[in-house]
Amino acid sequence: MSKKRILLVDDESGFTRLLRLTLPSYEIREENNALKAVQAAKEFKPDMIFLDVIMPDADGGTIAAQMREEPTLKNVPIVFLTAIVSKDEARSGSQIGGCEFLAKPVSRDQVDECIRRHLGC
Repeated sequence: MSKKRILLVDDESGFTRLLRLTLPSYEIREENNALKAVQAAKEFKPDMIFLDVIMPDADGGTIAAQMREEPTLKNVPIVFLTAIVSKDEARSGSQIGGCEFLAKPVSRDQVDECIRRHLGC
């Protein structure tokens, strides 16, 4: 059985590297250039995407909208990772652009629970 694929999109390479290291059960691809995120997703064919909201070159909402326009990506769960909301707002079940979000800094337990909820593993 092949590993589930998760794409991590965040301009902070230290953050994506740390998150990748906490998820050894998955095949992970990191993309730290927001302008390359859609192409990276099309090439990698992820089962799930974690996407930062605020990045220097593009915002996560725009990237998510572009991904939703791609036939091969339109049904892939996207979860925003953001420091612009509080932990309480994230726990309330609110969404950004129809996508769930987690407040940074995220714990491994939060990420694991989110993956289980979306991928059933």
